[in-house]
Amino acid sequence: MLTVDKILSQGHGLSAVLVRRAATVELDWDVRQRSRFEAVDSQGRPLGVFLARGTVVRGADVLVAQDGSLIRVIAKAQPVMVVRTCADHGSPIDLLRAAYHLGNRHVLLQVEHDRLKLEPDHVLAAMLRRMHLEVEDAQEAFEPEGGAYAAAGHADAAEHGHGHGHDHDHDHDHDHDHDHGHGHDHAHDHAHDGAHEHGQPASAPHGRRSAT
Repeated sequence: MLTVDKILSQGHGLSAVLVRRAATVELDWDVRQRSRFEAVDSQGRPLGVFLARGTVVRGADVLVAQDGSLIRVIAKAQPVMVVRTCADHGSPIDLLRAAYHLGNRHVLLQVEHDRLKLEPDHVLAAMLRRMHLEVEDAQEAFEPEGGAYAAAGHADAAEHGHGHGHDHDHDHDHDHDHDHGHGHDHAHDHAHDGAHEHGQPASAPHGRRSAT
């Protein structure tokens, strides 16, 4: 079995010639959202894929085996629901409304300029049709949105934070010492004024004392 432990997003850094010559592997979304899986490439080689946890494999990504072999990923066609606005009286805002309601249900969703794609679900299909949207079954590749906390985003944020960590820590210590003194004086003045204005100890919650 060929062990794969590296991925190049969209073949970044590789020449187009190398990518074209690479073996391929077709994977549906259920497999591509895992960081560990087995597959067979176009050359008949069994693959054991072991990527960093949280990694999502996208169509056109390139897997790199430990022996240097390159395997280009193809997003395999799978059953999906395609959602469009009604041809007779629909408007683009209908798709926005649908995306909002599906997002509230944490539905994995592929957003395109004139349609939405999601995995088959008869309950959601009925809801979308009640919203006067057209829903049809199809066999297509599925590339749902990664979301604000996608693994790649975390990696970028981690690298950014590491690069600026020294300066940030220095500034934080300086600001903390300065603000602490100011905050203490402000709290003292507020409590003192509060006692005179309300005629009660500053520590007593205003408006919470029960009548006797």
